[in-house]
Amino acid sequence: MSPQTAWVATRKGLFELRHEGARGWQIAHLSFIAEPVTMMLPAPPGQRMLAALNLGHFGVKLHGSDDGGRNWRELAAPSFPPQPEGAPGPAWKLVQIWSLERDAAGAIWAGSIPGGLFRSRDGGESWQLLDALWQREERQEWMGGGYDAPGIHSICPHPAAPDETLVAISCGGAWRTLDAGQTWGLRAAGMKALFMPPGRQDDPNIQDPHRVVRCAAVPEVLWCQHHCGIWRSADNGASWQALQAEPSSFGFAVAAHPTDPLTAWFVPAVKDERRLPVDAALCVLRTRDGGQSFEALRQGLPQVHCYDLVYRHGLAVDSTGRHLLMGSTTGGLWASEDGGEHWQTVSLNLPPIYAIRF
Repeated sequence: MSPQTAWVATRKGLFELRHEGARGWQIAHLSFIAEPVTMMLPAPPGQRMLAALNLGHFGVKLHGSDDGGRNWRELAAPSFPPQPEGAPGPAWKLVQIWSLERDAAGAIWAGSIPGGLFRSRDGGESWQLLDALWQREERQEWMGGGYDAPGIHSICPHPAAPDETLVAISCGGAWRTLDAGQTWGLRAAGMKALFMPPGRQDDPNIQDPHRVVRCAAVPEVLWCQHHCGIWRSADNGASWQALQAEPSSFGFAVAAHPTDPLTAWFVPAVKDERRLPVDAALCVLRTRDGGQSFEALRQGLPQVHCYDLVYRHGLAVDSTGRHLLMGSTTGGLWASEDGGEHWQTVSLNLPPIYAIRF
């Protein structure tokens, strides 16, 4: 059975895709034309979809749709309380909504730059800052990972425990709550930040996980694409094991198989100041044995003069584990219907792609 709908959030709007059998994925609708959509949250029937926009001078905006994306209305965006005079750290001002997720109880979580975590229990009509995380003294050591301020880009609710959520921060490690956000603990032991002085490389509070995802059926298994490599946890983030992959362990995106805890996909790149595919040839790495080995999947992807980079949220897998979509910073969009073995071009002319959701 094929998925029916996916959404692609881009610099110039939110594209709705529909799968049309032998014709594959086709663009069906465009919302927010010419406006940057940084993240979106699909919804099961009867619940509200959300789309986050970053309009620069006009600020961050949030919109909701109760009819599957046909019509949208503006909602109140998350906001910080007034900043106390002399408070250290970045300004208490919403720069971007970088992540949106729905937990097992139906609450919606939003991660932001500058490192704030918000929750809504009314479909995005109102938001609460998770103050217990924001007020942690460790936050003063968090750093921007590609942005001037730190940001929460990964939110991993536990599918069987509504009060448990893990979040990942660039650069601030990974944190977990077991009591719906009242208390938090670091969850990045084993990660290694090679960009730090030797005495600080193992510090869990300054790690730069680029993306963390959870296996839905086996939630104790988490995968991490880190600035300094690939990591996997089989104990719900209590410890992380480094994995080695060729042609590169650097990248931004990772997708976890929804039912197989041994399978995940990554998009390798040349790190730091270059940030482009290795040898200008795009591939997807797949492991099916828990990271003991990786395959470089290339069939159908450009292998000559390719300079596409895939952002943190630019790779997605559907609920069957067979259908994948991947989008790049130069507007390339590719689809696979067999777990990444073969890829088909959907478009090479979209705006820069920020996020993809089934």
